[in-house]
Amino acid sequence: MSSRWRRFLPDALALALLFALWLLFFWRLITPIAADQASLKQGDFSGQFVTFAAYQYERLANGEIPLWNPYNNGGLPFIADTQAAVFYPPRLLTIALAYAGGGWSYHALELEMTVHVLAYSIMMYAFVRRLTLNQRGSILGGVVAALISGYGGFLSGYPPLQLALLEAAIWLPLGAIGLLEFARGERPRYGWLLLTGLALGLSWMAGHPQTSYFLSLCCTAYLAYLVYSKRWRWTVFLISSVIFAGIAFGLAAVQLLPGLEYLPQTARADLTYDDKGNGFPFQDIVQFIFPGVVSLFSPLYVGFMGLTLALIAAWRRLPQSGFWLIVLIFALVWSFGANSALYPLLYNILPGLRFFRGQERAAFLVANSLAILAGLGAAHLVSWDVARDYAAALRIRVTLRNVFLFVFAIAALIFVAWLGNGSAYGGIMPNIALGVLMVGVVYLVLTFLLGREHDPRWFWLIPLVIVFELFTVNMGATSNYDSVPPQDQLSLTPPALLAPILENSSSPFRVDGFRGLTDNYGSLYAIQDIHGISPLFLSSARSIIDRDFPNPQAWEVFAVRYVLSDWNELPVDSQIVANGVDRWGAVNLHDLENPRPFAQIMYDAGIAANDDAARAMLYDPAFNARNTVILEEETGLSLSGDTPQPATISEFAPEHIVIETNSALDGILSVALVDYPGWSATIDGQPIEIIRAYGALSAVSLPAGEHTVEFIYAPRSFQYGAVISTIAWLIVIVGGVTLIFASVRTWNGRKQRTTGLGSTS
Repeated sequence: MSSRWRRFLPDALALALLFALWLLFFWRLITPIAADQASLKQGDFSGQFVTFAAYQYERLANGEIPLWNPYNNGGLPFIADTQAAVFYPPRLLTIALAYAGGGWSYHALELEMTVHVLAYSIMMYAFVRRLTLNQRGSILGGVVAALISGYGGFLSGYPPLQLALLEAAIWLPLGAIGLLEFARGERPRYGWLLLTGLALGLSWMAGHPQTSYFLSLCCTAYLAYLVYSKRWRWTVFLISSVIFAGIAFGLAAVQLLPGLEYLPQTARADLTYDDKGNGFPFQDIVQFIFPGVVSLFSPLYVGFMGLTLALIAAWRRLPQSGFWLIVLIFALVWSFGANSALYPLLYNILPGLRFFRGQERAAFLVANSLAILAGLGAAHLVSWDVARDYAAALRIRVTLRNVFLFVFAIAALIFVAWLGNGSAYGGIMPNIALGVLMVGVVYLVLTFLLGREHDPRWFWLIPLVIVFELFTVNMGATSNYDSVPPQDQLSLTPPALLAPILENSSSPFRVDGFRGLTDNYGSLYAIQDIHGISPLFLSSARSIIDRDFPNPQAWEVFAVRYVLSDWNELPVDSQIVANGVDRWGAVNLHDLENPRPFAQIMYDAGIAANDDAARAMLYDPAFNARNTVILEEETGLSLSGDTPQPATISEFAPEHIVIETNSALDGILSVALVDYPGWSATIDGQPIEIIRAYGALSAVSLPAGEHTVEFIYAPRSFQYGAVISTIAWLIVIVGGVTLIFASVRTWNGRKQRTTGLGSTS
């Protein structure tokens, strides 16, 4: 075996170990044996991510860019919905592989999730390995950090079900590697900032801006720490920040620009401080040791071995441990949200923080910091000279013994309480027992390792304990997995209840699918639902759609033809054409007898000064929405007040609607299309202004005669973003290739000097 391969063999073995443990952790998602298979639970994973990805797959498979989605929320700008992750490269790869494999499936997205966990663990291994490169325990430290980050309570908790969060989170170690290499020499190595920019760009494209926000703040703070440690000028920090931020923005611009246009117009912008300040209750900190005793998920849990190693790293003041300890403490306090005094301060000084709720997600930084600190601590133990530093080693052993006695005493008290009230304490007793067991095991293992000098191979007991801890708690957790194959979890074939809707080939119409259809399944079954569960819902449309049930005015203006409800009779004329069940019980499918056409010519208009006034007029009991359109401005047309007449839709596609009209009088063409930037209209090929109708929808002035009206969605935010992202990706690819070749030449040059092959004597 060559010297080069001998040098890389230990890393290859470590990566093989991580791969094998990944297979073990997810074996029930990967096994081909149907009786043993499990799948991710239904919920946001199925109702949000599988459905949106299915729509993305369908459009891309047909060679179309999914800019608009007509199937949920009464229509939404799909490219601008961050969780759709339309151009996220790993998602595009998943879609390509699914296409090659015969079509979209529930399992395709499950596999995407598992591969992200593997990639995360490998990147964390690489970062801690590089951080501890010259230490004897470097490989051990990298493996420990990889295991804790990949299989700890945070990433194994709700992120697999909230897929965008998981996929945005995994890029932290890659960004940190770029910054570490940037500051490794005597002078800044700016080329490595390409890697940090790439990591941040991928994170922002993955679809969970709050997590990417945390990641961006962390990378900026890490850069500041490294620049300060090297005693470089502040201008280095400023230039470097601009470089990697510019790269990240450029890579993600194709999604960011539409998203930034969309966000202020969504209901998210209406959230109050109280809505956004929620975080962990303080009692959640007990889940550092006892997982699952406070809440269903335990995102702070990294196992007692990992927690101990992290504390050792901080206590021993290992290189960079101070920075990650500060991040850990800061993020932990942040994760309590408005329960602590930190969040109100941050809320008022940090730009962009006002858009995010759920401050407990700062546990993302807590988990990463603990993983890195634990890796540093594990690497340090291997090279610790116990004989020379016996007092410190003894202090650790005594502290662990005292912790074990304390935890055992608490467990004994809970055990006594359980004997007296089994129903109250029975659910947490297994977790308490496991916590005590693991504290005892960690005490015994570290006492043994710190008792005297050992062969370094004994220190591999540490990852063995970590695997037992984390896999016991998190592998196959019933909070995330059902013991059914993925094809039984969700059928991609619409249920029989929806058959009358799908068989109706008349002019486009919408449904009220809050029951029976639910979630974002309109996108999966190509049914235009006025509801959906995407957290980004146009505020104007939502103010009408989510006002109440039954909601005849919303059904009217959004051209609803079918209503799914457990009601046997609606307040408008309808007939029940199908029956079925959903997760809540029996459901009836009502076919409205006189639904409003998707597009109709109207000859009477009321004027409202703003959206609120339009909604007030719409819900006035005396208002007739069938005969009168509500506009935000005068048209200058002389309207006759005649009975409305339908228009003919000759072409209907997500981004292109063609309407044929024939009217003897001037009128208003009212279309059940949400009014949103990027939509433009023409009459007989000539541009015409879109007028806001009902405070949420679209209309155009229509002269008498025969006309062809076209609506086209081609947002400039996407066009500009696509140009910027194309340039940015070319720069990163060319720069990355150049950096790789330069690094190879440097490495070969060093090798020649070391071996003497470069000598001319």
